[in-house]
Amino acid sequence: MTLEGNGSGLQHRHLLGLETWSADEIKTVHAAARQFREVLDRPIRQVPSLRGVTVVNLFFEASTRTRVSFELAEKRLSADTVNFAASGSSVSKGETLKDTAQNIEAMKIDMVVVRHRSPGAPQFLTRCVDATVINAGDGAHEHPTQALLDTLTITEYHPDLTGLRVSILGDIMFSRVARSNIYALAALGAEITLCGPRTLIPPGINEMVPGGLRITHRLDEALEGCDVAMALRIQLERQGRQLFPSVREYHNQFGITRAHLDQHPDMLVMHPGPVNRGVELASDVVDHERAVILSQVTNGVAVRMAVLYLLSGRSLTA
Repeated sequence: MTLEGNGSGLQHRHLLGLETWSADEIKTVHAAARQFREVLDRPIRQVPSLRGVTVVNLFFEASTRTRVSFELAEKRLSADTVNFAASGSSVSKGETLKDTAQNIEAMKIDMVVVRHRSPGAPQFLTRCVDATVINAGDGAHEHPTQALLDTLTITEYHPDLTGLRVSILGDIMFSRVARSNIYALAALGAEITLCGPRTLIPPGINEMVPGGLRITHRLDEALEGCDVAMALRIQLERQGRQLFPSVREYHNQFGITRAHLDQHPDMLVMHPGPVNRGVELASDVVDHERAVILSQVTNGVAVRMAVLYLLSGRSLTA
C-alpha cells in the first residue's frame, strides 16, 4: 500500500485550529484517513510510516478518548510515543509550560500533541519549540481533530457537504468542538444552525464565518429539515455558574429523544462524547442505529493517523 500526497495538500506546518484551513486541506486529511481506516480493518493494524519519529503527548487536562485515540494512532504508525500528564510531573512543582516543552524537546522530540485548559497554549508552544505542534483541545478555543473526524464521519453518509443542513445543539458557549466544527463545516459548504439556551450561545458567534450562522433557541426549529444533528456535552465543569434551571429542564427543552428520530427519519445523530445519557440524548437515541457515535470514535484514530502522517512529511509504504 502506498499513501499518495505526502502532505502536499497541506499549507500548515502545525494543526492549531481550523479557522484558516481550506476545504482542500480538510479533504486531504479525509482522503488520507480513509486509507488509514483500511489499515485499521486489517488483521495486523500497523504501518511503519512514522518509524523513528518521536511524539510526546502533553495532556494538562483530563482526557480519555482523545488521549487514547492519539496514542493508538501513534502506535499504529510505529512512532515512538512518550506520554506526559501534568499530575505527578514537574508542572505540579511550579514548572512553566515553556520550560516543560523545552525540556522535553531537548530529549529530541519531533512532534507534540498538546491539550491545555488555556486557549492559545498550542500556538504559544510553536514559539518555544521546533517540533510540529498538534492541538488536542485548548480551553474553549478549538478541538480541530474532533471536527476533522466529525466531518469525515458525515461524508460516509453524505459525500458532498455542500448545502448539507447541520444543526449543532447545546453548550455552544464553552465548546471547542463547536468552534472547530463551525470552521470545518463552513469550509466544506454546509449550512449550519446553532441551537441552545440563550445563556449558552455566545454573543458575536454569528460572525465566525462569512455568511453567518442560523441561530435558534427552539429545538424543533433546529431539527426541521436537518440532515445531521450534532449534540454537545453540557460542560458544567467550565461554567462558573448555573446557566439553565436544571438538567431535567435542559433535556426537556434541548435533548434529542426517540420521538425526534421518528419525526425526522433521515436525520443522523452525532455526539463528541462522553455522552450524558438522558441529558443531551435520550438513552435509546444513543443506542439507535442512526446515532453514529461509535463510528466517530473509530474514525478518530484514522483521522489522527492522517494528521500525524501528513504533518510529519513522511511517506508510507506497506
